[in-house]
Order: sequence, then C-alpha cells, then structure tokens
Amino acid sequence: MVSQCPGAINIRMPRLEVKNCPKCGEEIEIVSNESSAKCSKCGSVIYNDLLSCVEWCEYAKECVGEKTYEKIMQELSKRKQEEH
Repeated sequence: MVSQCPGAINIRMPRLEVKNCPKCGEEIEIVSNESSAKCSKCGSVIYNDLLSCVEWCEYAKECVGEKTYEKIMQELSKRKQEEH
C-alpha cells in the first residue's frame, strides 16, 4: 500500500463519526470507510464524502487494497444511480 496518501488514512484506519441527519436532525453514526449510512429514525441516507479520492486517484487500488477498492467503487456506483 502507498504510505504517503493523507486521504486514505480514514479508509485504512477507520474511525467512527457522528453526523446529523439533514432531514430530521437525528444523530447518525458512520464509519470513515463506509460510503453511506441510514438514519434509524426517518430512513434518510447520508453519504461519506471522504471516500471520493478512491474514485479519481490513480493509486487508489494500491493504496486501500483491491477488496476495499472494489467495495467502495460499488457503493459509489450505487450512490450515483440513487441520485438519478
């Protein structure tokens, strides 16, 4: 894995974050290596923008590992489909 990328640290060493649901204000826990999480109160989905570097970085597969890369790309594809 590439050791110099500051953006991938949240993928390789996940951390828990708490965000507020934009629809109802409920707290939503999301792990930094997950691309989305669902609000337990209203069902709204929030997205983790920290994963966006995987989408465009030419070293992403090497940096985060092939299995993680494939999982993230599938989630990003799903997200794009939901937006349309």
